[in-house]
Amino acid sequence: MVDPARKEHSPELFNAIALRYDRVNAVVSFGLNGSWKRRVGGHLPSAKGLRCLDLATGTGDVALDLLRYPRVSGVVGIDPAEGMLAVARRKAERRGLLSRAAFVSADAQRLPFSDGSFDVVTVAFGLRNMPHPVRALSEAWRVLRPSGRLMVLEFSRPPFPVFRQVHYFYVAHLLPGLGFLMTGDLPAYRYLHRTIMAFPEAGRLGRMIAQTGFSILAREDLLWGTAVLYAGEKKNL
Repeated sequence: MVDPARKEHSPELFNAIALRYDRVNAVVSFGLNGSWKRRVGGHLPSAKGLRCLDLATGTGDVALDLLRYPRVSGVVGIDPAEGMLAVARRKAERRGLLSRAAFVSADAQRLPFSDGSFDVVTVAFGLRNMPHPVRALSEAWRVLRPSGRLMVLEFSRPPFPVFRQVHYFYVAHLLPGLGFLMTGDLPAYRYLHRTIMAFPEAGRLGRMIAQTGFSILAREDLLWGTAVLYAGEKKNL
């Protein structure tokens, strides 16, 4: 049994909700979670034969969506939660994509890949869950080929005061309640609130990406700053 004090930092928290994860996310985000993730592929490079790595892949939404682009030859999705990966593999099998998608249990802060192994690295709504996000970004830089592309999608804090207060109230009170009603797991959705509030806002996240060795190519603010999508290119340091 996982110690309650450590559970929120454990893959077991996500394993416990893996089978209901996609359905709950669709409901609590009013369908925006999926549409935001599909925007990631819009920042892919134009080259053909792209090999992609999706960090904190969870149930594989972003990894599998990238495969709808013909220029993507294959995707590896990594996550420490085996329960989430099992869902991702089943989704890939149902869509006939297992030959182009692999899902591996691994830590984004210590990637088990050689330098320059990938053309693209993505991470969607996962960076804030990592104890050392800068280390994960540095690892992304390491495994990317020269001029490789990084896309980071993450929650942020709306800059407009009125909308920010509405957003905070929803994330702090309504979202955990909805998550509990659908899964019976209140700690998992209280954890979501804490990570959103604790993670740097969009501007600081952009500086973090730049300081790790990437040139910022694009920034998309989604739903008045509720989330942000960055695209960056690996600089040769």
